[in-house]
Amino acid sequence: MGMAVLWGSPVSFLHVWLTLVICSQCALAFSVAGQQETTCDANGSVYYVGEWYFLDSDHCTQCECTAEGSACARTECTSLPAACIHVSHYPTDCCPRCEKIGCEYGGEVYELGQQFQPSACEQCTCHSDGIARCQVADCAPPPCVNPVYQKGKCCPQCKDGPNCYVNASRTQVIPGGEPVWVDSCTKCRCHDGQDAGYWEGNRLATCSHVHNCQPDKGLN
Repeated sequence: MGMAVLWGSPVSFLHVWLTLVICSQCALAFSVAGQQETTCDANGSVYYVGEWYFLDSDHCTQCECTAEGSACARTECTSLPAACIHVSHYPTDCCPRCEKIGCEYGGEVYELGQQFQPSACEQCTCHSDGIARCQVADCAPPPCVNPVYQKGKCCPQCKDGPNCYVNASRTQVIPGGEPVWVDSCTKCRCHDGQDAGYWEGNRLATCSHVHNCQPDKGLN
C-alpha cells in the first residue's frame, strides 16, 4: 500500500523513470550543441556579444559581435541635396559632405534666393531646387528701321530717333514726326513713334502726291 501511495502503479514508476532519463539526455544535448561564442576577435581586440565596433581597415564598416560571430555592414550614405554645389570628401568621414547649397549658372555660383542679371536681357533667380530660372526681356519693336544694340542695353535703340522707309522699295529713309517732301510732287510722313503697335508693321511712310504733278528730276 505504501508503494502505491508514493509511486502509484508500476506503470507510473516506469513512466517517471523514462521521463527523467530522456530529459537528462535533452539537457546534455542542449549543453553540448548549444555552446555559442561569447566574444569576437577583430582589430586586434576582443569584443563581447552585443558590442559594436568599426573595422580599423575600413572605418565605414560597422560590426556587431553576435553569438554566431561578427555581423558587419557598410555605412549607407544619405543623398546629397539637389541644390548642393560644393561637395567635400574628408578622410575621416564615410560619406561626402555638402558644403554649400545654391545654383550654378554660366560658370558662376549663386546663393539660394539670389537674383542676378547674367546679361542685359536676362533677370534670373536661384531657386531652392538648385535651378536658376531666368526671364528674358520682351523688347517692343524699335520705332525705326535701323536700330542698333548698345553696350549695357538689352533692347535695340534708335540712335537717330524714329524713322521709316518712304516706300516698299526700302531704299530711302526719312525721319519720323514732320512731313518730308521726298520729291517735288510727293510729301511723306513717318509715324511719330508713340504708338508701338505701328512699328510692328511694314514701317512705311504715308505719302500724298500732288495732282498732275511731274517730279523735278533735280530734287532728291
